[in-house]
Amino acid sequence: MNDSIRNVGFIGLGRMGKPMAINILNAGFGLTVFDSRAQPISELVGFGACAAKSAREVAEAADLIAIAVVDDAQVEAVCGGDRGALEGSRAGAIMAIHSTVYPETVTKLAKLAEAKYVRVIDSPVSGGEIGAREKSLCYMVGGELAALERCREVFSTSASEIFHMGALGNGAAAKMIVQVVTCINMLGAHEAETLAERSGLDFAKLQKVLHVSSAQSFVTDNWLQRFKLAQDPMEVRRRRTQVFQKSLAPAIEAARQMGLSLPGADLVERLLPQIMGTEDSDSG
Repeated sequence: MNDSIRNVGFIGLGRMGKPMAINILNAGFGLTVFDSRAQPISELVGFGACAAKSAREVAEAADLIAIAVVDDAQVEAVCGGDRGALEGSRAGAIMAIHSTVYPETVTKLAKLAEAKYVRVIDSPVSGGEIGAREKSLCYMVGGELAALERCREVFSTSASEIFHMGALGNGAAAKMIVQVVTCINMLGAHEAETLAERSGLDFAKLQKVLHVSSAQSFVTDNWLQRFKLAQDPMEVRRRRTQVFQKSLAPAIEAARQMGLSLPGADLVERLLPQIMGTEDSDSG
């Protein structure tokens, strides 16, 4: 089929992007990659990907340009300018934003992309690095359904669930709501762990109770296995904490613009260093 995706460009090879890119490559798609760091690019080249020297060079080779950088500023940086993905994208290509960003960022990029006859969809993911490795991510997609259908085979290389959420920006809106619920559950898991420790309870045993009770959540099920990960170096834990804090920003700001209050999200955003066990390091 002439409209099928054959060549994928992937920008952003971090803890989520790298395993997602590897899955795409292993599924047999042509893959060109770019990151600000040389090490992950070299690793992907070792698996068979082609290396690009800029986001523009990635786009020049791609039917689908996948972007998995940290935040709005990075998305705009890799898309704009003479060396950006929009400058190199070709007519008929699709740009998929996997990053957690404001819906307004997606719609702004889509307007710029129209001049290049490029379609933009927002397709943030949930499930973390382990979910990417286990190919169990949840994709929340906003934008044209036809564009999603063209990308579905590629997205399925890392997804167990793919949801079309409606209009452009709705995927980003869904993801920011997911982050609110996830981070509030993190506060619950942290307080459960603290209470268990002070009460002399084995938290691993308590997790089994929580799993079959009304307190069950994915976060409590995987608190020490996927979220807090106390065995990780402090610098890794600190970066993870910062990522969660940044992921709450779109929801908190969107609520402010709507005249809404999110006291739970505001509280968790402030407490995340304590919740993740990085408080002493962060204050130093």
